[in-house]
Amino acid sequence: QVQLQESGGGSVQAGGSLRLSCAVSGYTYSSYVMGWFRQAPGKEREGVAAIYTGGAITYYADSVKGRFTISYDNAKKTLYLQMNSLELEDTAMYYCAAEPGAMSVSGILTGDGYNYWGQGTQVTVSS
Repeated sequence: QVQLQESGGGSVQAGGSLRLSCAVSGYTYSSYVMGWFRQAPGKEREGVAAIYTGGAITYYADSVKGRFTISYDNAKKTLYLQMNSLELEDTAMYYCAAEPGAMSVSGILTGDGYNYWGQGTQVTVSS
């Protein structure tokens, strides 16, 4: 069983930065697909960014390209999301997710192929 614990959320003014972390514990695999997803009240879940931990291949939603950076520290078994130039529209609960091995590219930012999810961390961007 894989456990995921997010941290680093908070309140920030528009234009500011935050770094989210997701610690992986429990049974560990040699590589994962890991992703960050978000959901704002009244909206559907949105895939933000994803990474293959084995090869550091990354994927981003168009809405965050150039502003967000996903990374994984294998030694610390921690997933990160560096969020810069935050916008009001980035306000949401952010979740990390993991799936051992690989998955179809078409599913990486949909969230459907992930079996392990964290509890979420709130990000609030104000003007």
